[in-house]
Amino acid sequence: MPKSFTENEREYIKRRLKEEAKECLNLYGIKKTTVDELVKRVNIPKGTFYLFYDSKELLLFDVINDVQDEIQSHIISELQVLNGNIDSEELTELLFMLYKKVENTFLLNILTNGELELLMRKLPLDVVEKHFVHDDMIIEKILRVIPHKPDLDIKHFSGALRGIFLSMLHKREIGEDVFDGALKLMIRGIAIQLMEEAR
Repeated sequence: MPKSFTENEREYIKRRLKEEAKECLNLYGIKKTTVDELVKRVNIPKGTFYLFYDSKELLLFDVINDVQDEIQSHIISELQVLNGNIDSEELTELLFMLYKKVENTFLLNILTNGELELLMRKLPLDVVEKHFVHDDMIIEKILRVIPHKPDLDIKHFSGALRGIFLSMLHKREIGEDVFDGALKLMIRGIAIQLMEEAR
């Protein structure tokens, strides 16, 4: 019979699992992070883990989404400060900053070493689809603070920004010495189109 937890205990255990999963992702990546390691760090029985998450992959994906949301929320805050007074160059710089922030997290490592792709394959399809819908909602939030036409195709802009993000997989092939400049050019292309759409 599984132990029942109070709401506070549930919140505490879930928060601790996420904290330790984030630390493990920083230290070991996805493959080498194990449920055994996580439960040892949180000091809970292995069976308790499965009361919170059906798999290691779902927990790690939860953490990845939290980090992504944190970075995107920062960009939205920066845009709100500008209060709609933004041009394509400022938007380019803000979006470029978003991509550069990713480089300072475990996200870039798991993206470039192929572990994120392996993780996505192990997730239920509905979880992956929900993630893409969430991405579109974040782009919509970003667009809300930038004047734009009401019939703007958010999914296309969201897909284009994801495409640029995925170019980070090929930094070496693009050329490490020119990558930041190339990244900024691609972002500027989207920013210009977005700002033109907004007129």
